[in-house]
Amino acid sequence: MVILLAAVFLLLVVIAGVCSIRIREIRVTGNEKYTDEQVADLVFPDNTSRSTVLCYLREHFGKHEEIPFVEDYKLVIKGLNRAEIIVYEKSVVGYVSYMSSYMYFDKDGIIVESSSQKLPGIPWITGLKFGHIVLYQKLPVESERVFEEILNLTQILSIYDLSVDKIQYNTLGEATLYMGEIEVILGSNEGLNGKIAELGDMLPQLEGKSGTLYLDNYDETRTNPMYTFKPKD
Repeated sequence: MVILLAAVFLLLVVIAGVCSIRIREIRVTGNEKYTDEQVADLVFPDNTSRSTVLCYLREHFGKHEEIPFVEDYKLVIKGLNRAEIIVYEKSVVGYVSYMSSYMYFDKDGIIVESSSQKLPGIPWITGLKFGHIVLYQKLPVESERVFEEILNLTQILSIYDLSVDKIQYNTLGEATLYMGEIEVILGSNEGLNGKIAELGDMLPQLEGKSGTLYLDNYDETRTNPMYTFKPKD
């Protein structure tokens, strides 16, 4: 009996010792919308959740913490005290304002997230006419072609490393960009890549200014184009 109790006690000591091992070094990959520290805090909300044993069990048999704008993540145990969090973010190209919330949608127009917070780097899309919005369903607009146009525009902006606050569409499907105090009239979708390239070249000269830049008369055949910038009064 004494031997059995001693064995049980020893087993409990071993289990307690193993469970006391904590993840201390965390590497995060695949994240753009959150910092490494934010992801780590969301995955490990308290000290207990950093238990190496519990992390292993949760990864293989449990459920992950739900993180806004994150489709899923994978927790890879690299050692007794090390782990890597591989983040798979939701694809977001823009958001619309709806009933005091910001509704974020992907390249296909599917609403992937609803939030009361504006996410940095994601443009606000205005000028679209839509009906009742339902999470995880397509944004009900008059013409679904607008999603292709939004995706194309945001991809070109990304290529030139340009960030915009808002993209406004008129009834003709023409886009206007808002970048701080600068308003950029793009006109039709023709020559869009060239227009954004011109915008990227001109922005350093417009730094600190406010007004409207007209790129709607862009013509790729012109070798020395001139564009109008109208300062605000």
